[in-house]
Amino acid sequence: MSQAPHLNTSEQIWGYAAEFTSPAAITHAARKVADAGYRWWDCHTPFPVHGLDTVMGVKPTILPIIVFFGGLTGMMLAIFLQVFTNSLEIDLWAIVPVIGYQFEVSGKPLISGPAFVPVMFELTVLVSALTTVGAMLVLNGLPCLYHPVLKSTKLARITDDRFYIIIEARDPKFTDEATRTFLESLGPESIESLEP
Repeated sequence: MSQAPHLNTSEQIWGYAAEFTSPAAITHAARKVADAGYRWWDCHTPFPVHGLDTVMGVKPTILPIIVFFGGLTGMMLAIFLQVFTNSLEIDLWAIVPVIGYQFEVSGKPLISGPAFVPVMFELTVLVSALTTVGAMLVLNGLPCLYHPVLKSTKLARITDDRFYIIIEARDPKFTDEATRTFLESLGPESIESLEP
């Protein structure tokens, strides 16, 4: 009689969740997880815990740079729009002559920097805001319609009064017994295994 092949239990779970009851407890535990060298782990809290991102080693995001270039694009679009619509005759690739709307208002010049400021400001803010929302969604991997953390009914308290550290099974240091023993050494209220 042949034996069934041995299955690694880490392939049957998505990760482990350790439950804590206070911000101080999860901050202390997060420091130990970071020092242990885990890479694929996260903290889930019902409200922001100040200093937790520093303890976790979270690096600054690239979002401000993306938003800056979004705002720059909006400003350049506003300048192009106003110069084009207030311009003299423009020869587009020597094919189609284009005449702009040459309205002289109160004797102002056709290309006037001060008159362009309101539209430049509005388009800069608009494109920056749209870039912020779009880039935030992309960088956070949203929309995410399913996550293994949502499958556990016990972890529903994340939004109420409990704090969780979750170490994923895809972490290179993750081994079923060693990771569970490590989490138990942090003094959690309970440890929950998460199904994939």
